[in-house]
Amino acid sequence: MNVDVLMGGAVASAYLRDATKTIPIVFMFIPDPVGMRFVESLARPGGNATGLANFGSDIAGKRLQLFKELVPGLHRVGLLATPNNEVSQLTAKVILTAGDQLGLKLQTFEARSLDEVEPAVDAMAKAGMQGLILAQSGIGFQGRHIIPKLALARGLPMCAYSKETFEHGALLSYAADNIEMCRHSAVYADKILKGAKPSEIPVEQPTKLELLINLKTAKALGLQVPVYIQQIANEVIE
Repeated sequence: MNVDVLMGGAVASAYLRDATKTIPIVFMFIPDPVGMRFVESLARPGGNATGLANFGSDIAGKRLQLFKELVPGLHRVGLLATPNNEVSQLTAKVILTAGDQLGLKLQTFEARSLDEVEPAVDAMAKAGMQGLILAQSGIGFQGRHIIPKLALARGLPMCAYSKETFEHGALLSYAADNIEMCRHSAVYADKILKGAKPSEIPVEQPTKLELLINLKTAKALGLQVPVYIQQIANEVIE
């Protein structure tokens, strides 16, 4: 179609990256733009792609730290990941490393399709996991309507990675504001359409992070959410 700019989220952007080295690309929700071969560096992308990252070791560490504070005695956590998804596998590695640093024992459970989600959650419960955390993208997003319900039914507190994966019954989420990121991606497209080169537009890392807490889910799980966490949360569902 000879378009001027291509735009896409995490999964779509990977296809765009592999499809062209000339048409400008604006990506969103990429956890590691350098590691995933989108850019040479965050400050100077150097190629035909630039955009917005939404993950990092500091965010993963803070997310797990909050999870640990909300679930007393949390030690064994099931990590739900998608084996055939580049973003999911990359974020899983970062989460596993962050878990080690916090003294948590994380075990990976994989689901390649929605049909494999419930067996994976069942396996977590049988293995004695005390909570469930999602790797970014893949099944975590596709199954956002059912995974929190499956976890709650098995008594597993769930830590989500976005408002979209939180709002159907997860205990908490700590992540970048994806809606705001989508809006801001238009600024990148506008710059390129006005003549700026993607190679010279720095990748933006998360600046607005949201802590979301579901008190209704906490009550169903028999958990008390500390008042100070409720006070620092961006949104508390009662």
